[in-house]
Amino acid sequence: MKIATYNVNGINGRLPVLLQWLALAEPDILVLQELKAPQEKFPEKAIRDAGYDVIWHGQSRWNGVAMLSRIGEIHETRRGLPGDPNDEQSRYIEAAVGGVLVAGLYLPNGNPRPGPKYDFKLRWFDRLHDHVAGLVGLDAPVVIAGDFNVMPTDLDVYAPERWRDDALFAPEVKAAYQRLLEQGWTDAIRHLHPDETIYSFWKYWRRSFERNAGLRIDHLLLNAPATKRLKAAGVDTRPRG
Repeated sequence: MKIATYNVNGINGRLPVLLQWLALAEPDILVLQELKAPQEKFPEKAIRDAGYDVIWHGQSRWNGVAMLSRIGEIHETRRGLPGDPNDEQSRYIEAAVGGVLVAGLYLPNGNPRPGPKYDFKLRWFDRLHDHVAGLVGLDAPVVIAGDFNVMPTDLDVYAPERWRDDALFAPEVKAAYQRLLEQGWTDAIRHLHPDETIYSFWKYWRRSFERNAGLRIDHLLLNAPATKRLKAAGVDTRPRG
């Protein structure tokens, strides 16, 4: 089973690239972030015509998450992260697919730091800790996948000295990610590639992609049963290329 995460940065504007990649990579389960489309504007027909079942949690102009499956029906278990009834941002979706529980998330960016957005990011992280603490010990495989907006270590960022004041690299944010691992989650990339320079995002200036001056902010975290089934993990750079 191949499970992937993809920040599509505008589902309708990038739909041709997404459909091309689906045909090329054939992920069994895919979680998307940053749909940037309201619920009614999601391109459901195009996704289903590509052979995928799909659920989505849209939001006008910002955020938005979705889950696709080509291996059977998606059984949604949660839409939205619990813990804050006033949080209306579309950042979390969870479902059972093919015997695996998959959570797709788009964690807040948090910039500028300090400020209200950074405080919201830390509160959102706390809510995530509380919720997934009840998932990590399940007997079934569980995968949390998405754009975490966190570079966990210096190895995960090009020129780390330039990012010390950024909300994606702040000590409190890196500590929050570490607390997830301490719950019993395994970082799939680092489990198989502990010392390699692997990035999942590159800014759109100064030939960052061509120079491989990137960040690793997209992660797949596995509970113990999922980790036992882990065979490979990596970043497919073809859509960005």
